Amino acid sequence: MDHAADLPRILLVGKPNSGKSLLFNRLTGLRQKVANFPGVTVEVKSGTVDGQTIVDLPGLYSLNAVSIDEKVAVEQFRAAVDSGKCSVVMCMLDGTRLERSLVLGLEVRDVAQAAKLPLLFAMNMADELRAAKQVIDVAGLSQALKAPVVPISARTREGLEDLKKQVRALSRVSAPTLDQDRANTLLAWQSFDGQTIDYPQQARDLAKKFAPAVGPLLKRQTTIDGFALHPAFGVIAFLVTMAVLFQSVFTWAEPMMDAVEGALGYIGDQGAALMPTPLLADLFKDGILGGMAAVVVFVPQIFLLTLLIGLLEDSGYLARAAMICHRPLSMIGLSGKSFVPMLTGHACAIPAIMAARTIESPRARWLTWLTIPLMSCSARLPVYGLLIAALIPDTQFLGGVFGLKGLTLLSLYLFGIAGGLLTAAIINRFASRKTHQAIPLVLELPPYRAPSLKPLLYRSMTASFAFIRRAGWTIFLVSLVVWILGYFPDGPGHLETSYLSSVGRSVAPIFDPIALDWKFAVAVITSFLAREVFVGTLGVLMGIEGADENVGGLAEAIQQQGMSLASGLALLAFFAIALQCVSTVAVLQKETGSKTTPWVMAGVYSLAAYVVAVIVYWLTNMFTTG
Repeated sequence: MDHAADLPRILLVGKPNSGKSLLFNRLTGLRQKVANFPGVTVEVKSGTVDGQTIVDLPGLYSLNAVSIDEKVAVEQFRAAVDSGKCSVVMCMLDGTRLERSLVLGLEVRDVAQAAKLPLLFAMNMADELRAAKQVIDVAGLSQALKAPVVPISARTREGLEDLKKQVRALSRVSAPTLDQDRANTLLAWQSFDGQTIDYPQQARDLAKKFAPAVGPLLKRQTTIDGFALHPAFGVIAFLVTMAVLFQSVFTWAEPMMDAVEGALGYIGDQGAALMPTPLLADLFKDGILGGMAAVVVFVPQIFLLTLLIGLLEDSGYLARAAMICHRPLSMIGLSGKSFVPMLTGHACAIPAIMAARTIESPRARWLTWLTIPLMSCSARLPVYGLLIAALIPDTQFLGGVFGLKGLTLLSLYLFGIAGGLLTAAIINRFASRKTHQAIPLVLELPPYRAPSLKPLLYRSMTASFAFIRRAGWTIFLVSLVVWILGYFPDGPGHLETSYLSSVGRSVAPIFDPIALDWKFAVAVITSFLAREVFVGTLGVLMGIEGADENVGGLAEAIQQQGMSLASGLALLAFFAIALQCVSTVAVLQKETGSKTTPWVMAGVYSLAAYVVAVIVYWLTNMFTTG
């Protein structure tokens, strides 16, 4: 039984970038994702504070919803108000952008008053106002709104105790909604649906009377935006930022990867020595640890990718990048808001697909869903890292700032992005436009803020462990099955006569056009469960085959197998296009409302990947052999 469902509920509502999710984390102790970009919270979150359930609704600009995540927030808000279980409505205001916050605040006030619910305003950014030597007439604003206004800073925790005291003072254990209250609330909702009240004008009047002019607060932002959004310099800065991001993922992670590989090798040797029989020693070292270790060694790259994207989010730069990308993306049916899900897709496709809810245009949202699986997510990163380490020489440029391996990794990411954009352009060109809805880009540019390092590090660690947890059981089970089939009947060093060899040779002809042997064929087939399983399967296979050899690592083992550059590049191209994981397909089914379309996408992308891989193999051979 879920006792939290029986607790009185505090509803936390507010516009994006107001610090609402950070306040939720501060109050509950949970570590929900917080980022300085609209639409980060696309699901309803809940926690407990002072014996009550606090519900963090997705950010929205108005109760007259436009985007999907706004509709989720409004539906949840209406349901909570009508349920009679709401104890307090807490509305978040951004003190540095009071007028914009008050549009929603006034709407929420009218609903809360109609339903006779206690209302509280938490006015965030008190520290930034003080730093800019700006003052808001809190007492006057509170009197005008007919509700308490508590100045706080969610970032520095300033005013949080005062906020909790106000919540405790306003809360009530139960609040059954009377029939008359329901009628009043319904009238309030109808006023939003029909736009009978000019809330923007009321917000302007209140901000003008009680808040300082926004000019001094926006001075620094305007200066920086003059460069960041410049049609020439801004684009160059954007391209350099993306290049440094992906180069850093490979270069900076290498020392950590070497350390992890060394530690896992030591654990494998020591663990195998403690096993009572050679069979169990081989099972532990090659079957269990071999498959898991081959994937875990790439976790530092995933950590760095998440950290760097988080820095861009929290600094406020991602919103500017969306603005820069809007014009070229709109030419192929996408939106500037498509950029953020596409970039997030480089960490994981699942939250990226959900983040597409913020896109108002149904057509642009559909096209974004179609492009996200082509973004090179963190599950592809172990595959890329392994093949690049095995095939690409460690050539350095510009004093070691750039390297051939890092540029190859960047090229793979650009290849996926280009494939996604090409797919969107083709579908946008030929698909029916009957459902097309031309909606202009409406995007609030958040202020530039220094990211908080501790939450960023925690978020990156969480993403890394989530990667291991999500893929761990799949890798373990696949590795175990592969080891059993590859070990028997003749034991280690006899992979060619194993049961797995018989299975692998039956599917190997599919990969003859790109000159991959049956071992790689088995690894590709198993990777349909999850991309990273490819590396785990190869780790087991190479461990069995080289059980009596001193192989320094999986990349070295692949080099000893004699994989050609053409085959390796073909395999990289194949993984850059194909193989959405099963979880991605499941989330696409949920978000699109279609049970068949995501599977059709998986089939089409896999077929396209195979064709492109053959072409890459043929072209590489043509240029390298003269």
